[in-house]
Amino acid sequence: MADRYLHLTGTAPGRFLTRRLGLPQPAPLRRWSLETPRLEGSLLHLTAGASAVTGVAEALSRSGLPVVGDTGRPAAIVLDATGVTTAAGLGDVHAALHPVVRSLAPGGRIVVLGTVPSPDDHHQAAAQQALEGFVRSLGKETGRGSTVQLVRIPAGGTARAAESTLRFLLSPRSAYVSGQVIELTAATATPGPAADPAAPLTGRTALVTGAARGIGAAVASVLARDGARVIALDVPGAREELERTADRLGATALPLDITAPDAADRIAAAVPDGLGVLVHNAGITRDRRLANMPADRWASVIEVNLDSVLRTTDELLDAGVITRGGRIVATASIAGIAGNTGQTNYAASKAGIIGLVRSLGPRAAADHGVTVNAVAPGFIETKMTAAVPLFIREAGRRMNSLSQGGLPVDVAEAVAWFAQPDSTAVNGQVLRVCGQSLLGA
Repeated sequence: MADRYLHLTGTAPGRFLTRRLGLPQPAPLRRWSLETPRLEGSLLHLTAGASAVTGVAEALSRSGLPVVGDTGRPAAIVLDATGVTTAAGLGDVHAALHPVVRSLAPGGRIVVLGTVPSPDDHHQAAAQQALEGFVRSLGKETGRGSTVQLVRIPAGGTARAAESTLRFLLSPRSAYVSGQVIELTAATATPGPAADPAAPLTGRTALVTGAARGIGAAVASVLARDGARVIALDVPGAREELERTADRLGATALPLDITAPDAADRIAAAVPDGLGVLVHNAGITRDRRLANMPADRWASVIEVNLDSVLRTTDELLDAGVITRGGRIVATASIAGIAGNTGQTNYAASKAGIIGLVRSLGPRAAADHGVTVNAVAPGFIETKMTAAVPLFIREAGRRMNSLSQGGLPVDVAEAVAWFAQPDSTAVNGQVLRVCGQSLLGA
């Protein structure tokens, strides 16, 4: 559904009126396309104190943007704050960004590099945790479609592990991701083979549940664009729409109820050579306040959104269907983080997904060579949100730092980043694709 307010603020009268009334002024976001595969401009590399990781300059040189030490209007700024270990050292963060933050180009990117707060050094922990509050606040200040993120690299590690993350965050693919903290691991999952940057999923089979429409169809489309052989799964009742989606993408349609007792066996039969990417996207809502919610409405949401995910993931991992170097990506929700009136069942199921990811991620990497991550969408423009009453819909669109709703492709791009072979160090993460929603953490 068209965002008429966003269109209005793109006109001269609209800008004048909204400025006078103090209303949000969202900037149109530039997303990835064949014509605009990268940001336009250079990358400004700054350091706060001495770096505590190696290879930052080399990692940035492979980000897709020309790296400079000084520029008039950068498309992106990366501040290496890994060496900040004291409260006084935070002054170096201010000194580095204060002179240049106003010069960031519209739609620009700021990425702060930090390290994991130490449980053994409370001064270092305080300084590094302070970066999170700094980044979340700066993300609410920059405006003009710009985004700000914090990437934590393990202390004593190398920035090589951050390359796929930096390429994603410093590109149009991350247009609706802001105010996020991504904590990389000392990778224990099996590294994927060297990938073609233009088609990093070539040779991999990806299965997407709930793929007939909306976010699921967008995920299937982006994974196919990136070279994957896609199997699109949805309930038999959506067969016609599922087959249209699959035909459009050159994918294989698999009509299947993911809650069926033999769902994992049927998935395994459909991928005799193994599965490289598993995307749990299928989900339902049965909204009602708890006092008015019968047990069947509660149970159906938990079964589809959470229990079937747990069951099929366990069975596919134990059977070796998901190959070493594989990727599991689940769909959580901002509702699972912040809660939502009338959605106790849905919020519980999506918070459960977050628990699954954080617990299973390290063990799946160690035992199976597989990473496990989740996306948590905020207000995304779909047929479902188009049916929301006008004023609630407008509130959902504006209550984030970018003052607009996201698109299904924004979620899909995040899934594709998790799925990449060189995202081995990205594990156990929950990425909010919400334009830095004002709700929740």
